[in-house]
Amino acid sequence: MEIIKKYENYRKIIKSYGFALSTISFDAQTIAPKKSAKYRAEMISTLSGEAFKISTSDEYIKIVNELFGIKDQLEENLKREIEKVYKDINREKNIPKEEYIAFRKTLSLANTKWEEAKQKSDYNIFKDHFKELIKYIKKFNEYTNPDENVYDVKLDDFEEGYTINKYDEFFEYLKENLVPFVLEVLSKPEVDDNFITSKLYDISKQREFINYLLDVFNFDLDRGLLRESVHPFTSGINCNDVRLTVRYLEDFLPSSIFAGIHELGHALYEQQVSEELINTNLARGASPGMHESQSRFYENIIGKSYDFWQVHYKKLQSIFSNELTNVSLEDFYKGINKVKASLIRVEADELTYPLHILIRYEMEKLICNTNISVDELPKRWNDLYEKYLGIRPNNDSEGILQDIHWSWGMFGYFPTYALGSAIASQIYYKSDINLEQLIKNNEIYKVNDYLKEHLHKYGSTKSPRELIKIATGEDFSPEYYVRYLKDKYSKIYNISEEKE
Repeated sequence: MEIIKKYENYRKIIKSYGFALSTISFDAQTIAPKKSAKYRAEMISTLSGEAFKISTSDEYIKIVNELFGIKDQLEENLKREIEKVYKDINREKNIPKEEYIAFRKTLSLANTKWEEAKQKSDYNIFKDHFKELIKYIKKFNEYTNPDENVYDVKLDDFEEGYTINKYDEFFEYLKENLVPFVLEVLSKPEVDDNFITSKLYDISKQREFINYLLDVFNFDLDRGLLRESVHPFTSGINCNDVRLTVRYLEDFLPSSIFAGIHELGHALYEQQVSEELINTNLARGASPGMHESQSRFYENIIGKSYDFWQVHYKKLQSIFSNELTNVSLEDFYKGINKVKASLIRVEADELTYPLHILIRYEMEKLICNTNISVDELPKRWNDLYEKYLGIRPNNDSEGILQDIHWSWGMFGYFPTYALGSAIASQIYYKSDINLEQLIKNNEIYKVNDYLKEHLHKYGSTKSPRELIKIATGEDFSPEYYVRYLKDKYSKIYNISEEKE
C-alpha cells in the first residue's frame, strides 16, 4: 500500500535523527573533549528541533492515524508498531503548545535546582519547582487521559499494561512475604567484607578483569564496544551497534564488576534482538521492566552466584594477587552478597533493594493521587525508611533528594526496577536449562542462546506479558522472587539451619 511506503519513509528519516542524536550523546558521555559541550549543545538543539517538527507534522500524524484505522489489515509486526506509535503521538496532541513549552522550561529548571539542592542537602531549594512539576503532570493528564487515574497512566507509560492494582498486588506480596525475612537477616551478625572496604584496587587491573568478562559473557565486540563514563549505561542503537560503559572506583572493586555485568545484561538483550527488526520501531527491548529483568538476571542470578565465582574467582585473584590472596572463595562470595540496611538505593544489596523501590512506589502514589503538600514529603519519605528498613535519613540528600528521576518528571519508572528483578527470578526457576551446570561449565553463551530464542529476538513485537509467558510458560508471579531471595540468603546467613 502506498500509505505504508509513506510511513516507512517518515520512519527512516525519524530513525536517522535518532541515530545521530544517540551517537552524539554516547560520544558526549564518554570521549568528547570538555570544551566541545557548547557547540555540541547547539547542534543537538538543531537536530532535536528538526526531528520534533517531522514527528509532529500534520502529514505524519495523518498517516499514522490512517494506518491505525486499518490496523487489522496490516502484517502482525507492523500492526504492533502502528499501535505503539499511535499511542505515543496521540499522548501529547491535546496539550497546548505554550503549556508544553512552559513545562519543558520548568523541567530544565527543576533538574538544575535538584542538583543544587542535592549538593547542599536542602530540599527547600527544590520544592517549589517540584510542586510545579507535579502540577503539570496532573494537568497534562486531564488533557490526554481525563477518564484515567494519573498514576495508572504514568505506570503504563513505562510498563505496558501495568496499573496501580497490579503493582499493589506485587508490592503487598513483597511486604507480607519478604519484609519479615529481610528484618530477620538484618538481625544476624554482619558478614565481614573488610577485603572490599579497606583496600584499593588498581583501575588498570579492573579494566583487565572487565575485558575478561566481555569474553565470558560472549559479548560480540564486532557489534558493540565498551567505554568509561561517570554513570554506567547502555546505548542500543540497533543489534549491530550496542555500546556499554562502566565506571571504575579504586576504593570499591564490586562497582565495576557488577555494574559491568549489569550493563552486559542490557547489552546482550539489545544485541540479540532479531536483525529483521532493525528498520522498524520495534528493534529494542520491550520495556524498562523487561530490560531490568535481563540486567538483573546477569548481574545477580549469574554474576553473584557461588557457581559463577567457583569458575572465575581464580582469575580475579591472579589479577589482584596482593589484595585477594588470603581471601577465600567462601568469604568473597559472602562479602559481595552482604546484606545491610542502607539509605542509598544504588548501593543497596540484592535483598534489601526491592524495599527501596517499595518506598518510592508508595511515595509516588501519594504524590500523584492525593493533594499532599510538598512540605510533607520529606517526613513521609523518612517515615517509610524507618518502617521498612529500620533506619532514618539524617538529611535531605540521603532522603527525599536521593534520586534524580523526579526532577526529570519520571513518575512511574521506579516500580520497573523491582518488577524486573522479579521477572528475572521467574526466568531462573522456569527456564528449560540447567543454569547452574552451564555456569559451572563456563558456557554462558548457551544461556544467551536460550534467552535469545525465548525473549530477546522478539524485541518490542510482543508485550511484556506475552514475553513472560513465552520465556517461562506462565503468567507473571512474584512468588519466584521471594523464593529466590529466601533460598539464597537463608544459606548465606544460616537461617534455615538455625530453625532446624
